[in-house]
Amino acid sequence: MSDIKQAIKQNYLKCVQEPSYFINQFCTIQHPQRGKIKFQLYPFQFDVLKEYEKNDYNVILKSRQLGISTLSAAYALWMMLFQNDKNVLCIATTKDTAKNIVTKVRIMYEGLPSWLKTQIIENNKLSLIFKNGSQIKALASTESAGRSEALSLLILDEAAFIDKIDTIWTAAQQTLATGGQCLAISTPNGVGNWFHKTWIDAQDGVNKFNTVKLHWSAHPERDQSWRDEQDKNLGPSQAAQECDADFLSSGRSVVDPAILEWYKEKMCCEPTEKSGFDRNLWIWGYPDYSKQYLISADVARGDGTDYSAAQVFDLEEMEQVAEYKGQLGTTEFGNFLIELATKYNDALLVVENNNIGWATLQTIIDRGYENLFYQEKNHLVVDEDNQHTNRYRNIDKNKIPGFTTTLRTKPLLIAKMEEYTREKMVKLKSTRLIDELFVFIYKNSKTQALEGYNDDLVMSYSILLWIRDTAIRIQSERNEFQSSLVNSIGSLNERTPIMTNDNKPKNNPYEMDIKGEKEDLSWLLG
Repeated sequence: MSDIKQAIKQNYLKCVQEPSYFINQFCTIQHPQRGKIKFQLYPFQFDVLKEYEKNDYNVILKSRQLGISTLSAAYALWMMLFQNDKNVLCIATTKDTAKNIVTKVRIMYEGLPSWLKTQIIENNKLSLIFKNGSQIKALASTESAGRSEALSLLILDEAAFIDKIDTIWTAAQQTLATGGQCLAISTPNGVGNWFHKTWIDAQDGVNKFNTVKLHWSAHPERDQSWRDEQDKNLGPSQAAQECDADFLSSGRSVVDPAILEWYKEKMCCEPTEKSGFDRNLWIWGYPDYSKQYLISADVARGDGTDYSAAQVFDLEEMEQVAEYKGQLGTTEFGNFLIELATKYNDALLVVENNNIGWATLQTIIDRGYENLFYQEKNHLVVDEDNQHTNRYRNIDKNKIPGFTTTLRTKPLLIAKMEEYTREKMVKLKSTRLIDELFVFIYKNSKTQALEGYNDDLVMSYSILLWIRDTAIRIQSERNEFQSSLVNSIGSLNERTPIMTNDNKPKNNPYEMDIKGEKEDLSWLLG
């Protein structure tokens, strides 16, 4: 009997010291074909477990069906059994998905020998509480998930697909700061979301996460024929996501992520100046009197969840020179846009009139800004030739200020935006805009921001590109008028010499004295 007790004691101590020994020797799992079987770690699972032991924060980018969620459940059970008062929380896209890990923990616990078990205080589908004070709980993704929880271990299962995960993480990490652990596990789901940014920042050493990448080939029972079969079953794009753990091939971003990466590497840069009281006006290029500018604005809905945004582009070069993203009130935003447009050579100003955009437009109209964009009142008609400003054309009752985004116009806007961006016809400088484009996706045949993100900069950018052709035509009309005016003045001057103070004709009527130096301005005549 003493030999048995000694053996139990030795095994128990070894389980305490080595999670891998505990899992290999005593944990069972539910296999879909073979029923309950012993959990025998593959070499790659053993390596992942060692990463769990060494690092508090781990982000695991993985192929499908590698048993990492099961491994994490086993690690959670080990922590709960052999350490007192450990609080484990599992968050997933849905409650059913989250409770899967609790179920795995329960199955493993039930299969343990009696001498490893402890008394259970609470046992239901969503939680399991031991007498030693340790517990595991499952939650679906909500903004309050993880808040006010003193967490020992946070498991984010399929983290790339969890709605509102940015808010969840902000709340949860405060409770982990005293020594808790986090396991963020997922296949990729496009780029620009929290999981992708966490992975990239971890690789760059910006955050505390340790990175673990598991390609499909990590599994010893998979070969190239298995991978080829996945292409047939899932399609190449989905297979790249599910098997290759490839960020750029995953997701349904409107703009090709590879193109966006190119912009970020080749064009994007820190602004020359961050202006305004909130420092949210980013400036890369100051006004040039010889250039014409176009400004488009998307007004926040007013519910506090989105932002008012504005883009300033050099009309001819299609170069981004300034950008705003903030939460100004409608009146303040209108005043801000007037100042911005005036500063940039009385730029053509396009303001979306959806939702409370009318309040911003009213401010602009009341203050008499002249170069404001108008469109046909029947906004179902998409007719660029009839879109105009109140400065150069007569206004009639069939024209309304601003631009209306509708179910018909939005696909056209987005299509043009995607084309301009894909063909690299624009010079984008803003990392904020690129980050929004990363998470601007197709969902249910519609385009929208990924859940938990905004698309305010994207929409102001899209409207600007849509209006650009109209703006060029309007500016061309103005240039023709100015050219005719200058030519007429030139003809007059040919007949009537400009006289100097000494009543002698000047040799060059287009020569001006500027800061003590003579400058020939005849180039203005074209």
